[in-house]
Amino acid sequence: MKISDVVVELFREAVIYLPKDVKDALKEACIKESSEISKNTLKAIVENNEIAEEKQVPLCQDTGVPIIFLKIGKNINSSEIMKIIEEIKEGVKKATKEIPLRPNVVHPLTRENFGTNVGLNAPFINIEFDKNLDREIEITVFPKGAGSENMSALKMLTPSEGIKGIKKFVLETVANAGGKPCPPIVVGIGIGGTSDVALKLAKKALLRKIGERHKDENIAKLEKELLEDINKLGIGAMGLGGKVTALDVFIEISGCHTASLPVGICIQCWADRKAYKKVKIDEITI
Repeated sequence: MKISDVVVELFREAVIYLPKDVKDALKEACIKESSEISKNTLKAIVENNEIAEEKQVPLCQDTGVPIIFLKIGKNINSSEIMKIIEEIKEGVKKATKEIPLRPNVVHPLTRENFGTNVGLNAPFINIEFDKNLDREIEITVFPKGAGSENMSALKMLTPSEGIKGIKKFVLETVANAGGKPCPPIVVGIGIGGTSDVALKLAKKALLRKIGERHKDENIAKLEKELLEDINKLGIGAMGLGGKVTALDVFIEISGCHTASLPVGICIQCWADRKAYKKVKIDEITI
């Protein structure tokens, strides 16, 4: 098997099957919700997902832009890494044609559609190295729809604004987004780093499972407080009002400049799609 084939299968899994934790959270939201219209909307979402699995078609017409998180282990040389990246691109092209994925990637100014979801730095591959992997890679595909991505936000707070300022920014961002990101949403928050790092952390935070808290108790406490506060906004499923606006809130942090407090927010729609696989390099063709 080639890495390109792995990528195709991961995208097929991601756009057709929601992860079990997300499906369970949506079903639980149906039980929690008191608004009749939002309860019916949540039931329709659950039914939609069942039909997608039964008919083997993408669960949303917006199959997103292809984002890949790639972990690279020890003892993999630079030539192999370059081949892996090319194989990932080839896999995205094949997935776009075979599944199919909607060709969403266009030139930002001319709006020319590349037709393959590949071109001008797409697909967007985030690379990190993991010393716990030996001649192995971990590939996570993360198709990201535009409705939720358009609600991303960044603010460079002053350190004196602290946690109070972070909470205010998050709640204002979610309130202003309203029904546009197709709630119930998952909110990823990056705190620290620099402007670009904060937003990257926010997106990476969305890779966690529903209910999976940060290992730092203080961060975990802030996640739970923000989830509670967001659900008090009353936005509800698809912005129709109700108790369940968010399924979860995840925070990732990084060290930052003493004079700075960057906060990035990345919102995910109810179609919280992702799929993951660990691959032994010596067992595949590159």
